[in-house]
Amino acid sequence: MIRVPHTACNGDVHLAADDLGGAGGDPLLLIMGLGVSRFWWPDGLVAALIDAGFSVASFDGRDAGGSTHFDGTPAGNPVTGLLRRRPPAYTAEDMADDTVAVLDALGWQRAHLFGISQGGLVAQRTALRHPERVHTVTSYAAVPSDARGAAVLRYVRLPFLARLTRMRHPAGRDGDLAAGLDLLRAVASPGYPFDEQDARLRVKRELDAGLPSGVRDSGAQARQTSAPWHGPRLHRLRAPLLVLHGEHDPLIRPVAGRRIAASVPGARYVELPGTGHDLPREIWPTVVREIRSRAG
Repeated sequence: MIRVPHTACNGDVHLAADDLGGAGGDPLLLIMGLGVSRFWWPDGLVAALIDAGFSVASFDGRDAGGSTHFDGTPAGNPVTGLLRRRPPAYTAEDMADDTVAVLDALGWQRAHLFGISQGGLVAQRTALRHPERVHTVTSYAAVPSDARGAAVLRYVRLPFLARLTRMRHPAGRDGDLAAGLDLLRAVASPGYPFDEQDARLRVKRELDAGLPSGVRDSGAQARQTSAPWHGPRLHRLRAPLLVLHGEHDPLIRPVAGRRIAASVPGARYVELPGTGHDLPREIWPTVVREIRSRAG
């Protein structure tokens, strides 16, 4: 896959973005999950979206990948970030504004948004804060934008999260690779074979680009989860909304997806059988078909 790099700016924050192909198609911006980079999107899924008539781009949110990091701001881990009261490094509004800055850098006046996990949350909030810039929203394996602080934990499977926090890996590149692979195995779909080769490719691609391991940066993850949201309530979202959630998501309970869809008039909810907190190739046709159908 040929990547055409772009750099977007939101004030002093620099955001790394890639045009992934499909020039002339309907603009579709991919927003990755907590801490990890744009290199984690599966190439086959991107290719299928391009074949479906989309012009596809992806980017690293602040505190992830090749974008600006806030390492000087004290942080704990993603759970303590939700529970502790401390001055935030930035707000959720800043993260939504980052999305719009990327659209500007790409020359897109409006776009369809597809976000997974934390990226789905950012997609919801971007559509609420900047409705004039968003055609449609696809939120995958995410919590509702109205959930704040400790309220997020009602949607999280805490024993699984605790197991993730207990994972230990040696320092260095081999440890970074092992950490990424172990995370992808942990969130994988029980109804489908785990694609070790594709998982290794995506983790290696991030490391080969000289980027820090987002899986290991609990401080960045904490800063992202603790970013406060003061924007409109979820029921104010007016962009056509597609909510996708894995039936067997080990991290975020499907009730989160159902709550998102129930809160937004006209939203479509699709629960994916056999699917975890990932994007196995077996569901790509369904995902692409649903996004294409929503986009018109």
